[in-house]
Amino acid sequence: MSRVKRGTIANKRRKNVLKYTKGFRWSRKSKFRAAKEALLHAWSHKFVGRKLKKRQNRALWNIQINAAARQNGLTYGKLIYGLREAKIEINRKMLSQLAQKHPDVFKEILSKIQS
Repeated sequence: MSRVKRGTIANKRRKNVLKYTKGFRWSRKSKFRAAKEALLHAWSHKFVGRKLKKRQNRALWNIQINAAARQNGLTYGKLIYGLREAKIEINRKMLSQLAQKHPDVFKEILSKIQS
């Protein structure tokens, strides 16, 4: 039986890991063991960050909607309750964009809620 040398596979594995650590600081971009550890942390932070981004955006939309609603004499809670009662299905992202870019349309929605 012939001997199997594993050099090429190990080199390919190391090269693939180091490809992802391009731009990292210090030895984490060039040394395999440090790079592997850095990637483990980086990818876990990346995963959490994707979830946090959604949470933070929704919080921001709520603040923007509340500010626009208060300018028109309504609170955020009453606005959302009114939307449900009037069966107006519009998400918070759209509401905040309407409040910022098209305040006349936002006022029209508020008038439908109040009537």
